[in-house]
Amino acid sequence: MLHRLIVEATECDFKVALERQKPKSWLKDVSAFANGIGGTLFFGVANNNVVVGLSDAQSDAEFVSERIKVCIAPIPDFVLTPHTDEGEKILMLTVKPGRKTPYYYSADGVKQAYVRIGNESIPAPDYMLNELILKGTNRTYDVVATEHKKKDFSFTLMQATYLQRTRIRFEESDFGSFGLTTEAEHLTRAGALLADQHIVYNSRIFCTRWNGLEMGSVFEDALDDKEYEGNLIQLLTNGCDFVKSNSKVRFVKEAMERIDKPDYSDRAVMEALVNALIHRDYLVMGSEIHIDMYDDRLEISSPGGMYEGPAIQERDIESVKSERRNPVIADLFHRMKYMERRGSGLKKIVNETKKLPGYTNELKPIFHSTSTSFSVILKNVNYMTVSVHLGDYHSDYHSDYLSDKDISEKILAFCVDAKSKRELCDYFGYGDLTYFTRKYLKPLIEDGRIELTIPNKPSSKNQKYIKT
Repeated sequence: MLHRLIVEATECDFKVALERQKPKSWLKDVSAFANGIGGTLFFGVANNNVVVGLSDAQSDAEFVSERIKVCIAPIPDFVLTPHTDEGEKILMLTVKPGRKTPYYYSADGVKQAYVRIGNESIPAPDYMLNELILKGTNRTYDVVATEHKKKDFSFTLMQATYLQRTRIRFEESDFGSFGLTTEAEHLTRAGALLADQHIVYNSRIFCTRWNGLEMGSVFEDALDDKEYEGNLIQLLTNGCDFVKSNSKVRFVKEAMERIDKPDYSDRAVMEALVNALIHRDYLVMGSEIHIDMYDDRLEISSPGGMYEGPAIQERDIESVKSERRNPVIADLFHRMKYMERRGSGLKKIVNETKKLPGYTNELKPIFHSTSTSFSVILKNVNYMTVSVHLGDYHSDYHSDYLSDKDISEKILAFCVDAKSKRELCDYFGYGDLTYFTRKYLKPLIEDGRIELTIPNKPSSKNQKYIKT
């Protein structure tokens, strides 16, 4: 019976006995559960799930109820249920997620709100407490007014993008009706995030293309490294451009056509970035969105876990409902047709990735969240497939991924006769000339293994590479 109860509880904690002298030891869990997604406390159960029972479950139930009403403010919604398991009496305290957050433990001269991090209840960090306060007043981060006057800022990019994507002009009255300004003509936080000027310090994206499969030192192990800040629309463009410039498009020649095989779906990447920009927690000071690209995958991570409900990995992507941390921003992005209102962004990422040539179930995107972060992992569909030249046609070479050394050796073999950059890129199935040159040709030139036929004219169309 205990196993069934635990399975049904989203979060749970075990108490071998009811601590009466130091009730804070379990009341902090009550605060954390009410401030989060709810949870269950089992009294009379050891941490190893062994039932030890309570000597007086009825008296314990009365004490629990009385302490919650005295020490937790406001009083959360909870249910006390006695159970008998293996002949022993236990007490199950179920605390429901609250709407009047934050729920404080208030006793002994202490007033503290708790949150759940993993299997522990800890004092809420300032940014989490601020979000709980907003939630308790039925407000969100992006509706709060700032001290900035609208007349002091411009919105050229947002207005131009709105016109381009909707064919409708963004009118002056739309600032107020869309929630970007207050009646006093102050910018809301949503308005501040969409101004041409960089007002919100946390509105940033850090992008890195790592050399290999693991993160290392930016100075030694990064092939490309960019930091962007400012307007959300500009950040979306910057992020998508960075991924595109550091991705490859391989191709396969079939009987009647050439099939392009990009590493990632452009639409899936955009959906993941839109999700990060509009659902991230901007209250976390000194934080930013990270785009980390590796040989085999792309990871997009943002501050702030799921706004409501359990972690994303515990949920069915097909049925995830739209719970928006920043509804004003989300509404504007919907109007500009960057996203849908129905909360189908994650499903869209999966479906767009499935359309890529060479897709298999092993390449399905991965979503993961904690109480403080959300990440999307897109797998490189070309990682295990390298296009190599065989006679007069290209075919997919299935083996372990070719190392940089292997590719460099094939370049040397191919450059016995002088070859242009375009010939080399097409030969090896790369669509990005800049990336291919920086990654493979430049190191070979620096090592003296290949040379340019016209060394003093780097922009010459007749310039070619040849093995020394």
